[in-house]
Amino acid sequence: MPSPINRRIFLQSAVAGAAGASVALGTHSLFAAGSVNPAALPFDISLAQWSLHKALFAKKIDHLDFAKVTKEEFGIHAVEYVNQFFKDKAEDAAYLGDMNKRAEDLGVKQLLIMIDGEGNLGDATLAKRMEAVKRHYKWIEAAKTLGCHSIRVNAASSGSYEDQVHRAADGLRSLSEYAKEAGLNVIVENHGGLSSNGQWLASVIEKVGMDNCGTLPDFGNFNMGGGQHYDRYQGIQELMPFAKGVSAKSHDFDDNGNEIHTDYVRMMKIVLDAGYRGFVGIEYEGGKIDEYAGIHATKKLLERVREQLAADYA
Repeated sequence: MPSPINRRIFLQSAVAGAAGASVALGTHSLFAAGSVNPAALPFDISLAQWSLHKALFAKKIDHLDFAKVTKEEFGIHAVEYVNQFFKDKAEDAAYLGDMNKRAEDLGVKQLLIMIDGEGNLGDATLAKRMEAVKRHYKWIEAAKTLGCHSIRVNAASSGSYEDQVHRAADGLRSLSEYAKEAGLNVIVENHGGLSSNGQWLASVIEKVGMDNCGTLPDFGNFNMGGGQHYDRYQGIQELMPFAKGVSAKSHDFDDNGNEIHTDYVRMMKIVLDAGYRGFVGIEYEGGKIDEYAGIHATKKLLERVREQLAADYA
């Protein structure tokens, strides 16, 4: 991890006057200025662990320090984990206990775990589909131990459009039945293939028909492959009725601090018009500024949009 002094120099020089200069006023500064009443805020901000995936994979940050980095570096008090960074620890009670203690000591909420690499819940073969369901059980239990409300899963499948609706819904229903006993949600992200078709994923969730099976709409994951892209605003609108979380994907920013691929004001109006008032998770994936600067930039943008919309969505 770069030192605070080096990071500050980088942010001030390389990103000054642009989006990354968002190290400026944080939420508490706005409150102190009297411009926003905290109780009237329409959403809170969390940090998705994938935003720091380069630093985590490079071992510059240890997974156990993610809550600390989130709170102390970014002033964010809620985290969304990715199972890739503690893949072999799902059933390690001592390790999970350490995660709990660190988060509790910092006053950081542990919201969810994003699950990858445990098989296709919509596999064309029933036996493989059910095996994938069972491989997710340990993450349900880990999420329960950590006090999370959900695990995020993928709805990967194959076959025709309708075949994939049936297969994905079958796997998700089986997993959601198990999760319901643990008091947890199973939420699906638009994450490539047909899952990036908002209408398809909405129809899958409707077919599952369980109140603990929902979506994690991601602002940017609407690449269906083969050169096909689904309209992101339409997709978010279709997925929001089932949302139990929201992922604010970001890549690049203009000189005014706006994300150049997504109109955040327009997108957050869609989110809030759907009645959503939960956490919105920062998920920075850009490469033009470093991960720290990208997270600060996204947070600053979300805070600005939140303040702009607060009066209309109190």
